[in-house]
Amino acid sequence: MEIMKPAMAGTMESSDCQVTVEPGKGSVEFYLVSSVINQYGNQIKKVVMETLQALQVKDGIIKIVDKGALDCTIKARVEGAVYRSLNQVENLPWGGTIR
Repeated sequence: MEIMKPAMAGTMESSDCQVTVEPGKGSVEFYLVSSVINQYGNQIKKVVMETLQALQVKDGIIKIVDKGALDCTIKARVEGAVYRSLNQVENLPWGGTIR
């Protein structure tokens, strides 16, 4: 899957995260802003990279502003942003290929 245009999912509310995706330059670039980066930064990156791998995204700029989101929320926000970048809003494979 290829990120086609900039897209965003999520909010800046507590227990959420805002994920922005943009077309890349040949690889995945990951940026994270979080007040808990020292405690959970590696786990957040792991969840994002696993989700991108499941979506077969190999190229893109991924920016996350975390406000204490759980892993399942991070995954959902990444999936939502990627599908928005494709303009795919119907027939999403929730619970299918993106498990």
